[in-house]
Amino acid sequence: METILIVDDEKNYLVVLSAFLSGEGYETLTADSAQQALEVVETTDLDLVLTDMKMPTMDGIELLERIKEKVPDLPVVMMTAYGTVEKAVGAMQLGAFNFIQKPFQNETLKQIVDKAVRTYRVLKENRRLVRALENLYRFDNIIGKSEPMQAVFHIIQRVAHTKATVLITGESGTGKELIAKAIHFNSPRRNKSLVAVSCAALTETLLESELFGHEKGAFTGATTMKKGRFEMAHEGTLFLDEIGEVPVSLQVKLLRVLEEMSFERVGGTKPIAVDMRLIAATNKDLKAEVEHNRFRKELYFRLNVVGIKLPPLRERSEDIPLLTAHFVNKYTREANRGEMTISPETMRFLCNHRWPGNVREFEHAIERAVLFSKGNEITLDDLPKDLVSFADLEIPIDWQRLSNLPETLDAIEKRLIQKALSLSNNVQSRAAHLLGIPRNNLHYRLKKHNLL
Repeated sequence: METILIVDDEKNYLVVLSAFLSGEGYETLTADSAQQALEVVETTDLDLVLTDMKMPTMDGIELLERIKEKVPDLPVVMMTAYGTVEKAVGAMQLGAFNFIQKPFQNETLKQIVDKAVRTYRVLKENRRLVRALENLYRFDNIIGKSEPMQAVFHIIQRVAHTKATVLITGESGTGKELIAKAIHFNSPRRNKSLVAVSCAALTETLLESELFGHEKGAFTGATTMKKGRFEMAHEGTLFLDEIGEVPVSLQVKLLRVLEEMSFERVGGTKPIAVDMRLIAATNKDLKAEVEHNRFRKELYFRLNVVGIKLPPLRERSEDIPLLTAHFVNKYTREANRGEMTISPETMRFLCNHRWPGNVREFEHAIERAVLFSKGNEITLDDLPKDLVSFADLEIPIDWQRLSNLPETLDAIEKRLIQKALSLSNNVQSRAAHLLGIPRNNLHYRLKKHNLL
């Protein structure tokens, strides 16, 4: 319930307005002087102040000024029986939300009050979401205690408050966009836009129009003027994901924008200045792309002012228990399930798996396990069946003996079974599940390879 403070030196008005607004579902407080109103403002979480203009000692205009000093965003609606256009304009210029002249219709007052309260509610919710985003993407909340991730955190801390261009590299699924958001939300530009573009998702023509914008009539179908992502990122941050996919012809134009911080829309001739911070990301080796003339050397050097290389998950397995706890908590909350734990053999498997899809693949596996687990403990049976692969088992193969195929296949099969038993803590039913075979079939193969 929203709370409204009503301020008027005429106590009859306080009674009437309080009764009316209470009947409309609002909590009301009253003050018969500006001084008393200021005491309430300082001690109460209000959603609106409805104040008379003409009061002894301190009038409504001075009260408005004092309120704006203490709670700048709190809406204030002015009431007066002596209303003039000049007073209304003066009150609005000082920050009043609206102005209403006595006597007024209840419906008119209700509309003004409802709009003021609704506007303030939206403002507070937006600020709450911004704070939530800041907390979510703050670099010190990105999960990782391993040495490689600590090195990444150190770079973020050093670079976030600068304007330096950042190039984030790493395999798909390592969290490059998360790092870009952490940099932005810890920078002086945090209250401006973070504009993201996936360079791999658009053709050359569409990407150029998306970045630069276009003038009306610039090409077939350009029926209106459209601002591009450069303009949208003004005073904020532009994140170019998969920068390695930008065609060479467009790389020249991109380099010019970075060097001059100005551009023209497609079909336009007027230079547009822009102030933006650029963060780029790629899963490609841009040095190799430069050597093969697929990426311009000048653009690479311009992008790589500060480089951040994200390690694949297999190189920071000590972070997996932390990631597991985080994602289990996240998805149990979303699924409205009780507290869940991870069995020891499942944790061993998670830590030993190579995770070619990195954190993205890992998160999806945990989400599925939470959803399909029949109890409060996540077991190997709850993980996706396709997680176990030959790559995980690191089976040594004597390539000189591949001509002896039966012996080679037997060696691989034995190694698979040994690895599955190790991961399942020698529980044969779970090892059989990992291998995708019936338990009696596993028993037969255990005898075959003298593993019983």
